[in-house]
Amino acid sequence: MTENATNITVTRTIDAPAKEIFDLLSLPERHHEFDGSGMVRSDDKSDRIQAVGEVFVMNMHAEHMGGDYQTYNHVTAFDRDKMIGWQPAPEKNKDNPDGWEWLYELRPLSADSTEVTLTYDWSKIDDEKLASIFPLVSEAELDDSLNQLAAAVSGS
Repeated sequence: MTENATNITVTRTIDAPAKEIFDLLSLPERHHEFDGSGMVRSDDKSDRIQAVGEVFVMNMHAEHMGGDYQTYNHVTAFDRDKMIGWQPAPEKNKDNPDGWEWLYELRPLSADSTEVTLTYDWSKIDDEKLASIFPLVSEAELDDSLNQLAAAVSGS
């Protein structure tokens, strides 16, 4: 794990091929299965992620957001079986992400083992007031996300 003022990164080895892990990460309808923060409830009928520039919508819940809400996630990284990432935007400003990103990087260690690195980065937030409340997700929650990802891919 590494943490600094603008991001947290956690890494875990998962006993599954990178392709299987990527297939799960690129399917928004399964994201609630590996959300260690507990905020993701479901997708809003999103298709499988296929490319940078796509947007998928997630149904969320958090008390600091007043309960239920949606995020419009703009895909910022897509390299099949290697990397996938997105920046969320609030429903009221769905075309303009606020500057934080989720990035998963996959590095095959063998045919059935992959090192997965998850980075939660808020370095691109321009609004000082918004930036002051980050991180909203802890290192422990990120670790739990990778643990849940391992369980979800093994149950696929």
